Amino acid sequence: MTLEVQVGRKKIAVEQNIIDRAVAWLDPVRGQRRLAARLRLALAGGYSGASWTKRSLMQWTTGSRDADSDILWDLPTLRDRSRDLLRNAPLAAGAVSTVVTNTVGQGLKLQCRLDRAALGIDDERAEAWEAETEREWGVWSETQECDVARTLSFRDIQDLVFRQTLENGDVFVLMPRFQRGMFPYLLRLQVVEADRVCNRDYSPDSETLAGGVEKDSYGAPIYYHIMQQHPGNMLYASRKSYTWDVVPAFSSQTGLRNVIHLYRILRPGQSRGVPYLAPVIETMKQLDRYTEAELMAAVVSGMFTVFVETERGDAAFGQFMPDAETNAQASDEDYKLGNGAIVGLAPGERVTSANPGRPNEAFDPFVKAILQQIGVALEIPYEVLIRHFSSSYSASRAALLESWRFFRNRRAWLARNFCQLVYENWLTEAVALGRIKAPGFFRDYRIRSAYMGALWVGEAPGQIDPLKEVAAAEKRLTLGLSTLDEETVAITGGDFETNFPRIAKERRMLQEIGMWQPGENTNEPMPPPKNSDEEDET
Repeated sequence: MTLEVQVGRKKIAVEQNIIDRAVAWLDPVRGQRRLAARLRLALAGGYSGASWTKRSLMQWTTGSRDADSDILWDLPTLRDRSRDLLRNAPLAAGAVSTVVTNTVGQGLKLQCRLDRAALGIDDERAEAWEAETEREWGVWSETQECDVARTLSFRDIQDLVFRQTLENGDVFVLMPRFQRGMFPYLLRLQVVEADRVCNRDYSPDSETLAGGVEKDSYGAPIYYHIMQQHPGNMLYASRKSYTWDVVPAFSSQTGLRNVIHLYRILRPGQSRGVPYLAPVIETMKQLDRYTEAELMAAVVSGMFTVFVETERGDAAFGQFMPDAETNAQASDEDYKLGNGAIVGLAPGERVTSANPGRPNEAFDPFVKAILQQIGVALEIPYEVLIRHFSSSYSASRAALLESWRFFRNRRAWLARNFCQLVYENWLTEAVALGRIKAPGFFRDYRIRSAYMGALWVGEAPGQIDPLKEVAAAEKRLTLGLSTLDEETVAITGGDFETNFPRIAKERRMLQEIGMWQPGENTNEPMPPPKNSDEEDET
């Protein structure tokens, strides 16, 4: 028996099973109640995606767990497979390299921005302070002394930590302080791989300790459990002599950060990060296998391959090599392909040549469709993902703009959660050492924040048609929609305040030799300087 009920434009059908029919035959009243209960169950909820009666959704089982329960158990496997893809799958390596190159590039550059109103200083004094601070920042950041291993500058560390975040899901940066040689600063940076942060002595997770991160009752980190050796180090794996350091998240004396945990928080209460490729790991691996299979089939199709078929299938043949041997017999133990050779086969044997039917005409459209789905998950347009622009100018520019919206967001995230935190720690030490004058820095938190203002500028996006881009920038400047500083960053990735003295100097030099005059159209090509001898002859 089937009962149909019209609900608005939707018709809901409730069908009795064998038990329902048996109960209804024995007890009609009870059977009617069972049918009414099934009807109420079918009407419950307004989303068809939550239905348990549809065959397409009956086998879809899900769980409702917190962030750590969903992530921490699968995280080691996700890391291992993400690394394997980056080592062996060209598409995965190219996708991560594209994000790192466009987000970090040659490194984000510091531009100090004081809050002049809060500090009560004029523009001249503020500009002088900003220039001096940027020069002093270069003393620390442009050398390898900022790295505990004396290997990387701060720009190189930016590249490393961002790549580690994409590859492993998160990365930890310790900020110890110690004296080394004549270097004036004590602050150093130590990058710690995600595998080393785990619960001390592999203790189980609890409400306050999960994934090596110990938190207080509010969820703020208070300690990080860091293994002194990498768990995959073969020297220590046989000894099983692992030891841990429990590092405070913040200094108890100054309140400054001791550890920067760099990862994207996608859910409240999330303790560890997830690799960038996690949503597409299976898709990328299958696509890599498919590509390898097609490549092997193409290689085989380029060879003349022969198979000798027997009735029992027990023929054992050696390697086929071109040879000029004659008088070959079926009883020979070595089989070769020769130029114009004739081979006698035993009864029941026949020769079949392999024909893989390659190249596969469906390979390119199929791979393109899969790459488009991967690009959606990674927030990278298809054209940028494969670095191939074959469409029109408008379509290519739209792809670049869409990808740069993603790159700018990641760049701002890296600047907020890493570069700015390191800069604040460094500036605090620089003021404490007296190398930078900042009155009221340690007296008032508001004044301290006013000194901490900064911009982090990276490389400019690529341009498909530079002439159109410059013309658009000139129009924005004419209408007052942007500033020379903003346009310099957007077009060349430079710093207008740094370039301006050089521009003024070059204009004066060109004016002295007659190649430029104030008020001239600088878009016109500059004429070559006149020779005095030619002027006399004229």
